[in-house]
Amino acid sequence: MARPEQVLVLEPQHELKFRGPFTDVVTATLKLSNPTDRNVCFKVKTTAPRRYCVRPNSGIIDAGTSINVSVMLQPFDYDPNEKSKHKFMVQSMVAPYDMTDMEGVWKEAKPEELMDSKLRCTFEMPLENDKTHESESNKTVSSSTSPVKTEHSAMPKSASASLDDGEVKKIMEECKRLQMEVQRLREENKQIREDDGLRKRKMTPMAASHSSSSSAMATSAMRDEGLSTRVLALCVLFFVIGVIIGKLAL
Repeated sequence: MARPEQVLVLEPQHELKFRGPFTDVVTATLKLSNPTDRNVCFKVKTTAPRRYCVRPNSGIIDAGTSINVSVMLQPFDYDPNEKSKHKFMVQSMVAPYDMTDMEGVWKEAKPEELMDSKLRCTFEMPLENDKTHESESNKTVSSSTSPVKTEHSAMPKSASASLDDGEVKKIMEECKRLQMEVQRLREENKQIREDDGLRKRKMTPMAASHSSSSSAMATSAMRDEGLSTRVLALCVLFFVIGVIIGKLAL
C-alpha cells in the first residue's frame, strides 16, 4: 500500500542551502507547517548525523500552527569540486487522540500511517560580486566613522591608548567641578557689585548733606563778609563827612 501524501508544508520544499564560508557553524532554517485540524508528530533524519545538529529533531505540531527547525552544519574543509550527497528526510504521522508516549507511538506506527518528504543539501560560497559589495559596505561604514577616528588621531597615541572609562569619568568630573567653580566666582562677583552699589547709594545722601552744609557755611561767610564791608564803608563815610563839616565850621 502506498504511503499517504505528506500533510506538513515544508519551507523550503526540496533543498536546504548552506552558505559559506564553512570555517564556522552555518545554520539553515526549515519551517514545518501543519494546515490540518489534527496534531501531527514529526521527526527529522539525515544521512550524515555527525555533520549536522538539528534542533528540534522531533516533536508535535499542533493543528494550524508551524515550527522552525534549525539545521546546523558543523565546520569543515570546503571543496568546491565535491558535490554534497547529504540528504534530510522529514517523517510525520497524525497523532492519535489518546497519545501519551510519542516514542511508543512511533514504534507502533504502521507503514501506511507514515508520511515523509526528502530534501537534499547544497553548499554555496559567496560570489565575488558579493565580496566586492561587502568590501564597499565596509568602506562606507569606515568613511562614516572617519570623523571619530580623526578626533582620536588628534590626541597622542599614548594618551588615546591609555584613556579608559575610569579616566574619562575623572575628566568629566573635573570639567563639572571647574564649571561649578566658574559659576561660584560669577555669583561672588555679582554679590560684590551689588554690595558696592548699595554702599554708594548709602554714601550719596551723606555727601549731599555735607555739600549742603558746606554751601550754607560758605553763604553765611559771604553774608558776614558783606556785612563787615558795609559797616567799614559807613564808618569811612561818616569820617569823611565829619572832616568836611569840620572844615566848613572853621
